[in-house]
Amino acid sequence: MLTVEIPSYLTFKLHNEQFAINVSQVLEILEMKAITKIPKAPDFMLGVINLRGNILPVIDTRNKFGMPSATFTIDTCIIVLSIQTGKDTVLAGAVVDAVQKVIDIPTEQIHPSSSLKTMYREDFISGISKIDDDFVMILNIDKVFSANEAEALIVN
Repeated sequence: MLTVEIPSYLTFKLHNEQFAINVSQVLEILEMKAITKIPKAPDFMLGVINLRGNILPVIDTRNKFGMPSATFTIDTCIIVLSIQTGKDTVLAGAVVDAVQKVIDIPTEQIHPSSSLKTMYREDFISGISKIDDDFVMILNIDKVFSANEAEALIVN
């Protein structure tokens, strides 16, 4: 019997847009907590948090995507991600407006991002899918950070 594996994605909201990340890169979801600022950190980095004794850099996802900043709400949370940067894997937290749900999106329902004009860099988005009446942009989180930015996450 042949089984077809359908990839699962965690969907979340950011500035009224819906994004998705492959669940294989999501380690956990945290409630918003106090973030310690780091002097001279890159603009996209909010600071660090203590994650069970480990230092976790926290990214301002709105800043990274050129969106206006917003006040944190009860729905704001941190998605802990595993980001592949060349030969290294970096753990980072990404602040999002609200996590929604995990959905399965068959590969044939993911269309190239170049088929629609988006305000985001094309290499950040690995594809777009229509779920119910909404479009979901599927992030290629490994491409969102340049090698230098990923190094800053490690160094800082």
